[in-house]
Amino acid sequence: MNISQSSYSSSSSSVNSASVATADPNVISSRRSADSSQTLASEPSRRWRDIFWLGVFLIQLVLMGCALTVLGLNRFKKTDRLNIDRYTQPFLENQRGLTENYWPLYALAGGVGTVLGWTWLLFLSSQANHMMKVAVHILTTYLAVISVLLFWMEQFFWGVAFAIGAVLQFLYVISVIDRLPFTMLVLQAAVKMVWSLREVMRVAYAFMLIMLLWMGIWSFGAAGVVASSIGDGGRWWLLVVLSISLFWTGAVLCNTVHVIVSGMVFLVLIHGGREASSMPPNSLMKSLRYAVTTSFGSICYGSLFTAAIRTLRWKIRGLRSKIGNNECLLCCVDFLFHLVETLVRFFNKYAYVQIAVSGKSFNHSARDAWELFQSTGVEALIAYDCSGAVLLMGTLLGGLITGTCSGIWTWIKYRDRVVMVGSTAMLMGMVLVGLAMVVVESAVTSIYICYAEDPLLIHRWDAEFFNQMSEMLHQRLQHRSSRAREVLTHHRFDNHTQETLPA
Repeated sequence: MNISQSSYSSSSSSVNSASVATADPNVISSRRSADSSQTLASEPSRRWRDIFWLGVFLIQLVLMGCALTVLGLNRFKKTDRLNIDRYTQPFLENQRGLTENYWPLYALAGGVGTVLGWTWLLFLSSQANHMMKVAVHILTTYLAVISVLLFWMEQFFWGVAFAIGAVLQFLYVISVIDRLPFTMLVLQAAVKMVWSLREVMRVAYAFMLIMLLWMGIWSFGAAGVVASSIGDGGRWWLLVVLSISLFWTGAVLCNTVHVIVSGMVFLVLIHGGREASSMPPNSLMKSLRYAVTTSFGSICYGSLFTAAIRTLRWKIRGLRSKIGNNECLLCCVDFLFHLVETLVRFFNKYAYVQIAVSGKSFNHSARDAWELFQSTGVEALIAYDCSGAVLLMGTLLGGLITGTCSGIWTWIKYRDRVVMVGSTAMLMGMVLVGLAMVVVESAVTSIYICYAEDPLLIHRWDAEFFNQMSEMLHQRLQHRSSRAREVLTHHRFDNHTQETLPA
């Protein structure tokens, strides 16, 4: 299962040669000295990685489970059952509300989120492309509608927040509208790959059930917080802490599925098909075992940072492409862009493929993946692709639908708790729908890793898709070369002007 190290040692000067190589499969094949399957002949020894973060996550999970149980029980069928209110006397606001009053509202959120996630997986083969297009174009409208509803309910802060979100989403879609055809092409190829591996779909269903069980405990504690006698400020702070814990836990489960699916897709591409005689036996169970044992610490570590950094990178790229000739603003955005690009080198979703294949630590895997992309020029193709952003839009839309359903019921019963319940229910929906979306995202990342490692792997799997990717890569590399020449020419002209001015 070891990825060949020859690609990692390539220098950045091979970008131009990569653009030529992608145009001719015969030239591509010369990049490797041996057949790809031979690199997987000897299974690497697996060592436990990033054990510190594994310990931190497990401790957080145990402490949070205890805290959630206490918070929920304190107001379950009896006000202040555990006599906790004596510690919060300065913050007491009211004594009404029990855990069972709000727990059904979260149960609705869990049900809606699960149905949306299972529906996504169910229609993955036939309607996935339409569902993703709907997510891209409907999300802006949905955000705007929710903003109007919040203003109508006199929730001005949240109304402004959702209005700003709608504007930013609209601007981002406008900035990347020309990239969507290629993005949909990549997503269709990923769906094709995933649909041929029915066993990974069952893994996604199983992890969704595990997440749902944890959400039962989490929502019990969250309902106790909403029903508590602490003032609104205290309740919000507690809900923020609980939400961060839920986000990390959800990200860990999503990335565990990511590692399992990535390992399977990589093996299928390397061996030339699911039914190939060289395909290792029990490959799914091996990927699952590695993901929840030796590589689990790396998954916990990466789950803390990758989502936030990726989202920031998408927004900055979209803004950077639409600035124009405003040099002051461009300078500021370029500074942020290079800062985020440095972080991406150590925190990127492609690390999970390396973790699945070779069992490296997270930072080592992320660095190797990024160096592979830069040395082969495939990074230009990844920068143009918006598949991750499109899948995130689908996740956000699922979360918003979930939050809306719980929010409407809350508005009917407890109007002063609408935003609290609705926002936390939205997070629950995002996590559940994200568990379904990550299956496709894993296939996308594996396809890019295999294309950078040996493009003939993609050519053998789908020749037409390979030709389309190669043509787009050639165009992007030419575009970067022309931009580089333009910047260099402009810089030389400025230097010449400065030299002639004193004379």
